[in-house]
Formats: sequence, C-alpha cells, structure tokens
Amino acid sequence: MAKLLFKLNSVPEDEAEEVRLLLEQAEVDYYETSSGNWGLSFAAIWLKNEAQFEQASSLIDQYQSERYTRISQHHQSLKDSGDNLTYWQAFKQSPIKIPLAIIFVAVLFYFSTAPFFFS
Repeated sequence: MAKLLFKLNSVPEDEAEEVRLLLEQAEVDYYETSSGNWGLSFAAIWLKNEAQFEQASSLIDQYQSERYTRISQHHQSLKDSGDNLTYWQAFKQSPIKIPLAIIFVAVLFYFSTAPFFFS
C-alpha cells in the first residue's frame, strides 16, 4: 500500500526537483500526484513500498536540514552585503502595488460585510 512521504503543496519547484533527484539516486520507488488543473487536489510524493519509508524519510529530513542551512547562509550573506530587498525598497520599485492592494482589501471587506449592516 502507498504511503505519503512528502507534501508538495506550496513547495518551490527547485526543492521538489531536488527531492525527486535524491529519491531516484537512492533508488527509492515512488510516484507523484499533482494538484490538478485548479490546484485543488493533493500534490505529494508517495512511496510504493512502505518498507523504504524509514530510509526515504531520513534522506528527506537530512536534505531539508542542509537546505535550511544553505538558504539561511545565503540570506545572511545578502543581509551582510546589503543586497537584500527591504519593504521600503520594494515599495520604491513599484509604488502602486501597495495602495492598490489596500483598496482591493477595503472593497472586498465592504462587499463582504455590507449585507449584514445595510439590509
């Protein structure tokens, strides 16, 4: 029977590809389900053989620990060099996005609550 190994919802594509490669190199027998056309299904990597679960799980745990360390070091190096993008810099790059987002949220809030207050 298949066993869930790794959920792919909200996982960056490069991480998913690295996990697939890691499992293939370790010769772990798996299959993958997608989230479908509208993103409503359960995207995941499943093991075909439950006996490989401990091995595959420990490989993924080790990979995620190494990835976390690598990403943290990269982020810290960007911070130290001053190359990271701050909220103010992002606002200066596209100043229209934030006011439009606030207006959109206000309109959405109005139409969501208006029937309760003005009926």
